[in-house]
Amino acid sequence: MMCTAKKCGIRFQPPAIILIYENEMKEKSRQRIMPVRNFSKFSDCSRAAEQLKNNPRHKNYLEQVPLRQLEKLFSFLRGYLWGQSLAETMEQFQRETTIDPEEDLNKLDDKELAKRKSIMDELFEKNQKKKDDPNFVYDIEVEFPQDEQLQSCGWDTESADEF
Repeated sequence: MMCTAKKCGIRFQPPAIILIYENEMKEKSRQRIMPVRNFSKFSDCSRAAEQLKNNPRHKNYLEQVPLRQLEKLFSFLRGYLWGQSLAETMEQFQRETTIDPEEDLNKLDDKELAKRKSIMDELFEKNQKKKDDPNFVYDIEVEFPQDEQLQSCGWDTESADEF
């Protein structure tokens, strides 16, 4: 069965992921409600998203939905279960998914480091220019302005005197 995902959202009471998709055979829009079971405010959102995406009943429908989007929906559900408002949950998710350039990644544990790396990979893929893009230019040559006098480095001049 071929279907194209159009929208994906969450319902809080009772908890469910709602997918609006289009059946390619009949060209009709349909709605699929996938109930969320055994999810508490202490549950891991990424694991729950993986389990839902790999569930044999929903696998065909969720092929086109990114795992990151499902994780975000599960984090909204977890925030709701904690009693947070939607704005607070969105702000918390934004903090978790942005990379601070001043943060020392050497001090993170393996799980957090893997999470940061996946965020960086996703951002790279999003900003990468590919051959099929309309703005793609194969060989870009850039000339840098020579108005300012070049500053020489101290190590460069000292090494020339020694030889």
